[in-house]
Amino acid sequence: MIRDDIKTALVTAMKGGDKAATGTIRLIQSAIKNRDIELRTSSATTDDDLVVTEVLQKMIKQRRESAELYRKGNREELAATEEAEIAIIERFLPKQMSDEEASVAIQAIIAETGASGMKDMGKVMGEVKSRLAGQIDPARASAMVRAALA
Repeated sequence: MIRDDIKTALVTAMKGGDKAATGTIRLIQSAIKNRDIELRTSSATTDDDLVVTEVLQKMIKQRRESAELYRKGNREELAATEEAEIAIIERFLPKQMSDEEASVAIQAIIAETGASGMKDMGKVMGEVKSRLAGQIDPARASAMVRAALA
């Protein structure tokens, strides 16, 4: 499980004196804990690794946006810090699909759903999210689906 990998990495980072990794991993654990609290009120049960993957992807997205804003504001040192955190967070994500694998999977979903244009984007993305969750970044999947349906 991804949670176990995160706990092990935290202990290793603490023993190794890696303050950046320790801080980032603690942020990851905090975000996961918050997500667990949110899910307590819902009745739907979800795969634990899927929940953790969603949290990690959200954290990466936030940091990419922050790094971009820091660069626009000429704050390169803060952008570098955000990118270092991204690298640490990405270590815990499951292996992502290559562009070719993702394209083949998306084409198969489009064929199965009978999607013919942009009006079917929501239906296709729903299937992509349910079948390929954790294997492809949602923003990347959206761009690929949009290109395939255009």
